[in-house]
Amino acid sequence: MSSFVMPKIFKSLFFQVVVALAVGIAFGVGYPDTAVQMKPLGDGFIKLIKMLVPVIVFCVVVQGISAAGDLSKVGRVGIRSLLYFEIVTTIALVFGIALAYYFQPGAGMNIDPKTLDAKVLSGFSQTAAQVAGGGVSEFLMKLIPSTLVGAFSSGDVLQVLIVSIMFGCAVSLCGERAKPVVEFVERVNEIIFKMMNFVVRLAPIGVFGAIAFTVGKYGIGSLKQLGGLVALFYLAVVLFVVVVLGTIMRISGFSLFKLLAYLREELMIVLGTAAGDSVLPQTMRKLELLGIKRSTVGLVIPTGYSFNLDAFSIYLTLAAVFIAQATNTPLATGDLLAILGVALLTSKGAHGVPGSAIVVLAATLAAIPAIPAIGLVLILSVDWFIGIARALGNYVGNCVATVVVASWEGDLDHAQARRILNGEIDPSVESLRANPVDADAPVAGLQTL
Repeated sequence: MSSFVMPKIFKSLFFQVVVALAVGIAFGVGYPDTAVQMKPLGDGFIKLIKMLVPVIVFCVVVQGISAAGDLSKVGRVGIRSLLYFEIVTTIALVFGIALAYYFQPGAGMNIDPKTLDAKVLSGFSQTAAQVAGGGVSEFLMKLIPSTLVGAFSSGDVLQVLIVSIMFGCAVSLCGERAKPVVEFVERVNEIIFKMMNFVVRLAPIGVFGAIAFTVGKYGIGSLKQLGGLVALFYLAVVLFVVVVLGTIMRISGFSLFKLLAYLREELMIVLGTAAGDSVLPQTMRKLELLGIKRSTVGLVIPTGYSFNLDAFSIYLTLAAVFIAQATNTPLATGDLLAILGVALLTSKGAHGVPGSAIVVLAATLAAIPAIPAIGLVLILSVDWFIGIARALGNYVGNCVATVVVASWEGDLDHAQARRILNGEIDPSVESLRANPVDADAPVAGLQTL
């Protein structure tokens, strides 16, 4: 009797996540009370991911800087990355305002701010004040952790990034004497990626829990009241990704849609969990496999998670204008410029703020007295749904940014990238061993693919 062989598609993480999404939706519709209790499955998966992210960022950045060797190159990549981030996120901020004024999603709601319940925002007020208070100087001070270990315990990616860059530069300056330290970091990185591989295999469970909870609590028809805003935001993200990011990719010589197909498993996990953290390590490995040097991936991706939040930027300006329209608050040109200026600051480092979307939006509105901050209550009920598109847009934006900066810097093997995106090379560990990408990107840890 021949033994049963499981079809390859059943072993695919992409297929498993799609099934988990479908089952979670069905479970939420059929058993809403029980589905609400599935929330810990999604929360637990995200916590496991966030537990490992600080160490992964540290190891990858240190390895990237040490592999680059020349600190001037590290600085050049960093400056070019930040320049790209600022240009694209500014476009996203303006895009959000333009769509809000064209479609008028809040017009006609005629909400009296005095009738809104301020109690539901009490949990965000203190954090929002901390984010908004102090201006640029306070923001810069928050980049510095209280202690070296404190950066890792807080989970603030920006603080971890500062420590990682300083450590990596110091290691690079020490030369051969620091070689044992670099080797130790590489071995730690390999172990952490093994751990992350265990966690990633739990993605279908996490996706099921998150989707079941959402559908069970809010229902399929929960978007009815604010459906216009949600639909407009999804449209905004799609247009921005296809038109703006698609054009940027085309200028760099690649197809955006082929890149999205290459990252389909990661996109499905982000879709189900509404969190880009859940795919950080395997995304970095896939970009290395694409032909991008590890040094560039290690610098651009972690920095982008805090500075290159394209969809989040759209959300800030779109939501701010929506609240103004819904509460019949007129906005002058000065108010719009203030929204842009404040959002440029508050959106940076949002990744490390608990409940970042509402908190950072509250911080933005706190600096613009013309708009009643209590209007945030209108956004709360649909924030999770908006968060799905927000996470997807941010994720795609960071992947595109890495390809563009690498191409700009000459750290991308265009021939290798085209072969993989066209399906000529199987993106697997075995294939990479037979077709090595570059000397500074060893295959250790690629089992997460």
